[in-house]
Amino acid sequence: MQIKQENKFKTFFKRYGAITLTAVLVFACVLMIGITASVNAPQEEPTEDVGNTNAVIFTSPMTNASVTKDYSELLMYNSVLERFESHLGVDLVSNDSNDVFSVLDGKVVDVRYNSLEGNVVEIEHSDGFLSEYSSLDSNILVKVGDLVTKGQVIGTAGASATGEDGEGARLHFALYKNGTDIDPNNYLDLQAK
Repeated sequence: MQIKQENKFKTFFKRYGAITLTAVLVFACVLMIGITASVNAPQEEPTEDVGNTNAVIFTSPMTNASVTKDYSELLMYNSVLERFESHLGVDLVSNDSNDVFSVLDGKVVDVRYNSLEGNVVEIEHSDGFLSEYSSLDSNILVKVGDLVTKGQVIGTAGASATGEDGEGARLHFALYKNGTDIDPNNYLDLQAK
């Protein structure tokens, strides 16, 4: 008589197959729940290092200014240049005076002219801010290296920028924080739009 030897693998699964299969299924379910929970977990918003908690208070670059063209990162058609471009500043006009003021204390870092922007003054301020005043007339009252105070007259709004021709005397005001353009509406009180 011959005794039949069973395969050890078959023997193991006959005895422990149900337990092994249950353990694998439980492990797979726990793994799927863990992956789903980590994917659906609310992401923590990165916090911005505010450093100095003193609020920066800007003054308006013109008295009683109205916005004629607002800040927009979206592309808009410029009929003068016949192309689409974003408008990374605000255009201001005033019925009171064309005087242009520094929005904060700072140092004049650039005074230049180019045909698209016209006469331009750039002022560097504390906390990484830089203000840019474009389309000034030729009567610029500051030069590179001058220290200016908040509210000091730096020039007069004009029509020197040809990139937006036909709009008359106006100020194109742009604001930067750490080298990146930002919406001036977030820092200036420009309610009369």
